[in-house]
Amino acid sequence: MTVRISPDPAVRPDGQVGQDGRVREIADLEELVELSGDDLLCRWAAQGLDGRSRGWATDDGAGIAIATPALATKDRIAVHGSLAGAASLLPLVMAEVGDSFRPFGERRLIRGLSDMVELDDARGLRVAGEFGWMDRADPLDDEVSDAHWLHPEDDAAIDELIAAGNPDSYAKPGDSAVERWAGIRDDHDRLIAVAALAWSAPDIGFIAGVTVHPDVRGNGLSERVCRLIAGESLRERGAVGLMVDEPNPAAVRTYRKLGFDYRELAAAELA
Repeated sequence: MTVRISPDPAVRPDGQVGQDGRVREIADLEELVELSGDDLLCRWAAQGLDGRSRGWATDDGAGIAIATPALATKDRIAVHGSLAGAASLLPLVMAEVGDSFRPFGERRLIRGLSDMVELDDARGLRVAGEFGWMDRADPLDDEVSDAHWLHPEDDAAIDELIAAGNPDSYAKPGDSAVERWAGIRDDHDRLIAVAALAWSAPDIGFIAGVTVHPDVRGNGLSERVCRLIAGESLRERGAVGLMVDEPNPAAVRTYRKLGFDYRELAAAELA
């Protein structure tokens, strides 16, 4: 596959790009997973390399970039690898996919890229936000969640709960990226906690829209509703992940109880 990064004159017919031909597009998911060291964040960003997402790597595998539009509502470029490798790759990828895409990845890597990357038009990058990524790839214990799967007729109640407890949620009822909602009701049949399975890849589920009604926070409802989604994702896809805002130590503690590992991430934008 030829990579077209204009106005770089050194596009080569073998799919390599750049003055020294060090960059190539990756069309095979297995190769991308291998180059990333089976990194779950990269697997999620790749979305199965389904035609919407695209991946690139330096020839030595020191840098990887995966561009996916509308991933958790934003056009994103996941970057992975060494600072030198990512820095040589990222400007070419950004020129290819356009200004709407924001690089994100390990916090130290994004900070380093923000300090050293300059695009052809002399613009640079700056850190736009810092957050966390949490994931798990081994089965959950046998504890059963009291959450249940919701149905389209529950959308109005989900909307009402999100408006009350998490109005900035990326996941909303009716969004085509949302596969299913899980929820918990109280003794009066009132919906008091929800979470969505959304923006998932074929090989990793993604949890979004975790919301608990303000009146009942602190009772472990987030863990219980996420347990249902995490368990299904692990059984059917083999892995599960989510993003967590910072600072939000309570959320991190909740997901650690489910056995999720935590990583510091950041996103960058054009300065």
